[in-house]
Formats: sequence, C-alpha cells, structure tokens
Amino acid sequence: MATGDYVARPFEGLPGEPDWVALKELVPAATATVRTTAEHGARDVVVTTALPSQWPALHRTDGQVLLALQTVGRSGDVSRDLATALLQALDCEPGTAVENIGLPTPGPRLQDVLDLTAPFEVTVHDSFEFWLDPTVERTAEITRAMDEASAGIVDTTRLTSVDAAYWTRMGAKEFLRWAQSADEQQVLDGLARLHGARTSAVDEGRFLGYFRACGLVVPVWELARGTEPEDVESALTQFAPRFAAALADDTPLDANARRARAGLVARQVNLR
Repeated sequence: MATGDYVARPFEGLPGEPDWVALKELVPAATATVRTTAEHGARDVVVTTALPSQWPALHRTDGQVLLALQTVGRSGDVSRDLATALLQALDCEPGTAVENIGLPTPGPRLQDVLDLTAPFEVTVHDSFEFWLDPTVERTAEITRAMDEASAGIVDTTRLTSVDAAYWTRMGAKEFLRWAQSADEQQVLDGLARLHGARTSAVDEGRFLGYFRACGLVVPVWELARGTEPEDVESALTQFAPRFAAALADDTPLDANARRARAGLVARQVNLR
C-alpha cells in the first residue's frame, strides 16, 4: 500500500519530464542514461521501463546500474521510491538485484540524486536485450526467458518532430500518444479549442481523448489504418504549430470550445 504525502507530478523538475512519464506509463521497452550528482558518485545509470521479476533496480556484474520505472509504488511519491531503489542499487555488490525497497522513509528524491543538467534522451527497443550483462555467458535458458519477455512488446517508436510523442501499433490499429508538459487546464483548453473548431485531427487520424499520468495530460489519437511512424512525423510538423497556438491562446473559450471542453471528460481513455 502506498503511504506518505502524495505527489501528483513526481517527475516535475527533471529534464524531459514528459518522457519520464512516457517510460513510466506508455512505453514497453526503452532506456535513457542519467548521471548521479557528485555527492552520489557521479555514476552513469540506465533508466529502463522494466526489469525481470519487476525488480526496482539491478546492479549488474559488469558494474552497470539499471533503474526500472514500471514498478509498484511504495509511498505517495514515485520520485522518492525511485531514488530509494537507485541508492540501494548503488550501494549493493555487483551482480545484485534490488528486489524490494520496503517502505521508504523520508529521504532524497530523484531531483536530489540526479545531475539535472544532463538531458534525458530515450532509446526505444524491440526486445529486452539491454537487460543482459555482456560479461555473463548467454545460456539457452537465458535466451528462452529473454524471448518470452520480449514477445509481449508492442511496436513503439519515439517520434522526433516533437518532444515525448510515441507512435504505437496495437493489433491492427495505430495510435499517437503525446505527453504534454504544460499545465493540465491549459492543455485541456487547447484541445477544446481545436476540437470545437474541428481541427483536432492529426492528418487522417481522429482525436480519441486523453488520460492523466503522473500529473501530466497525454492526448491520444487513433491514426488512419496502416499509418507508419514516418507518416506521423510529417503530419505532426503541420499539426504541432496549430496545437502550440491553441495552448498559448488565453482568450475565453467560445461556445463550441466550451461544449468540447465539457465533452473531454467523457473522452478520458485507458492507459493502454
């Protein structure tokens, strides 16, 4: 059970907050390298979506430390939980997994432990090969376990034309999910302006709705059947300026936008 003060935006203040949220809630297999502060050894750490057996962290035998975002929270502050797992992994012997962090006591958060000048650059993977320690012999059992874990990964691509937008294919459908760093009410107003003016579509796709994740709003579009990542990149270069203008507009919503704003509540969608 999560206890302690609840923090609605646990990644606020970290470089690339929307991508932290995406890796926590959206992306099946991805990594990004961060660095701890000098106080904590100035160590490179690989942030990953998940680890085997839902381990919070792993200190591999080659010395590399991995920190998983898709774990069960123990307190009301995801950032404090993650910092607890990271510090435990840094302190444990190589070849050791942090299997359970217990109930974190008051202590540092990621914002206190990480170098905030380093960018958060995401690499999306189509397998969990990055789990493997290159110094350890790869047996048939390891290969089988890796293949089984990787089989559940859905096709996902981080787009480059805008920040924190991800194309994904689920079954026969393709979707765009774009995590927003702006305040929730600003994003909802912007979406309402576009939807009220019937300009909320990305290319031939349709705006489905949005969900909240770690304090951010993530709009979702269902794309035209068969849309590939490069198609979305092209469409976003045209849509992004229109969306940015709607976000920046602070004039009162017109009647169409107000109706659309009221309807957004019914357009909240599931995370996956």
